[in-house]
Amino acid sequence: MSLEKILNFTPEATRKLSKNKIIRLVFIIIRTLVGEIEEQKKKIDELLEKNNRLQKELDQDRKQKINREVNQPSSKKPEWDKDGNPKPPTKSKNRKKKKDKKKEGSGNKSKNNLVPERVNYNPIDNCPKCGMDLSQEEAVVEKDKEGNKKENSRVVEDIVEPSEKTIITKEVQERKRCPKCKKLVTAKTERALPGSDIGINTIVLSVYSWVICCISFPKLQAYLNSFMKLTISTAGLSKLIIRVAKISTPIYDEILEDVRNKPTVWADETGWRIKGKLWWLWIFANKHSAYYWPDESRGSPVVERILGSVFLGVLISDAWGAYNTIVCAKQTCMVHISRKIRKFIEAYPQYKSIMTFYVKLRRIIKDGEKLQKIRQEIGEDAFCRRLKQLKKRLNQLLKWKNPNQVLKEVIKKVYRQKKHILTFVEYKDVPSHNNYGEYIIRKGVLKRKISGGSMSVEGARAYACLQSIAQTCHLRGIPFLVFLRKSLVHYILTGKPLLLSEYEKNKVELIELKEAA
Repeated sequence: MSLEKILNFTPEATRKLSKNKIIRLVFIIIRTLVGEIEEQKKKIDELLEKNNRLQKELDQDRKQKINREVNQPSSKKPEWDKDGNPKPPTKSKNRKKKKDKKKEGSGNKSKNNLVPERVNYNPIDNCPKCGMDLSQEEAVVEKDKEGNKKENSRVVEDIVEPSEKTIITKEVQERKRCPKCKKLVTAKTERALPGSDIGINTIVLSVYSWVICCISFPKLQAYLNSFMKLTISTAGLSKLIIRVAKISTPIYDEILEDVRNKPTVWADETGWRIKGKLWWLWIFANKHSAYYWPDESRGSPVVERILGSVFLGVLISDAWGAYNTIVCAKQTCMVHISRKIRKFIEAYPQYKSIMTFYVKLRRIIKDGEKLQKIRQEIGEDAFCRRLKQLKKRLNQLLKWKNPNQVLKEVIKKVYRQKKHILTFVEYKDVPSHNNYGEYIIRKGVLKRKISGGSMSVEGARAYACLQSIAQTCHLRGIPFLVFLRKSLVHYILTGKPLLLSEYEKNKVELIELKEAA
């Protein structure tokens, strides 16, 4: 008998049943309900299992999203907040607005201290309001107490107006035979590269616009045509700049040598495009030089090619695995690690232990920065004791008791870089972050966003070479335009470009001569 029929029994029909029959019916009801309960339990278990699986997939997607986004630099977001909160406190609406005060040094400097090369007199002949002729009315001229005309004057600084035509010159180079060596020699002109029909001024301006201003070849072609009346194709511009890069190769090698020999190197890499194909633009820099290198690989062979298998200094990077193969002291960028932890805090606000871990790790880094500064004051013995205690605190922090799954993931990421977290404390002028590397590579990022990369490997190599020279000039306080021109003129006269070391030496000698005079 089914459970439905049993439940439909009327009270009168139930009274007519015997005790044994009622007991059998009760047992049928119990067996049926127990069976249904077991089925419901199985369904609940299946749903719980499915829910756990989906939760794990969701957590995995969330972690992958964090790992994807964490390497994107935050825009002007402070890495260390005073209260340890990843979100800055909102400003009160009732707070009174401060009056905007002009900061010292802001705005353009006054031109009144400049000596004018010429004076332009601007007469007024008609009244701009009523149109009355003022040229003949002497009475309307305002005068001061001494009887002089009252006039407004100001000093204006401007550039030359756009050219109506280019300057076309015919370079006649004298040829003579040397009576001593019996060789035929020819005079050289400083106005153009050997065999080139484009002047050196155009070359220098084109290189500056392409590298520093990040202007693409079509835009550069339009600029030269519109403002300089110079007709040149984009292919011609490309060949011209590639030629300048090849001439400047010795300077490029000089920069690489300087990077290899300095005690601290910042390294980073960003995506680059060559005909739409993904390449990588690498940078290796110190405080005086910046070396850019485009490569198809993002692996360790590039690092070994640039720095060698053994580097005697400190390498500061964002913990990309390619940097781990070379033998050297390494410092991991703690800004990247902090950014990653904050992403986990934002994704899992219910886990307060992640915030606690973050604050303690931040405290260790801050104490390390203080210890680095007072090293000479406290002496080596005290410094070693405190550094040992700092490393002990880091080890204890990474041995967190009973962490949840998300905190386990965070600790795992920090533990991988444990050896390279406190390296900066042991070396002078070594920071705990790779912000300087991010700043240097930013130049390449801007070029990629504006120009979209390169159309050939030669073009990418040329950009890396010229950008290395331009950035190194900037770091050393050398005017890039002046240096590039002098280097090319030196190449015309001697067959070799002027090196940065030679330029700096000549500059020092010139200053010494002026002081002696």
